[in-house]
Amino acid sequence: METAEKKEIVENETIGATESRLLQAMSIDDSTAVQNIEPLPEFVAYAGQSLAADTDKAEMSALIAAIRTVSDPEIPINVYDMGLIYKIDQKENGDIFIDMTLTAPTCPIAGVLPQQVADAVAQTTGVGKVEVKLVWEPAWTPDKLTDEAKEMLELF
Repeated sequence: METAEKKEIVENETIGATESRLLQAMSIDDSTAVQNIEPLPEFVAYAGQSLAADTDKAEMSALIAAIRTVSDPEIPINVYDMGLIYKIDQKENGDIFIDMTLTAPTCPIAGVLPQQVADAVAQTTGVGKVEVKLVWEPAWTPDKLTDEAKEMLELF
């Protein structure tokens, strides 16, 4: 790949530590490549509706079970065990706010997985509105995998 082509690719993405190491391996100076880079757009997925005031809210274990029904199509491991879920915040009214990430900013299913998580959690009894926000900090690394996910990966 020509250096100009590499630089064009770099200028269309945010550079994290992993990408910086990759650029160094490709002999591209990331300090100049970062100058014109726009930050990744924020992506938020929504699902569900407000609960009635007298409705019991879902247990955290039910929320996690719902999230575990969503898997990355390229890796047969659910997003929870992949370590892609950074925060689950449950409000008193049953509304759920989730921060999640992806394995890479260039993930082709970036717009799909957060919505799948929102939809799965919204189907759980005792859940009101669901908001799943895609975040990029801290960057995902394989050490975020659960022990179960690490065992699954050893099978492949």
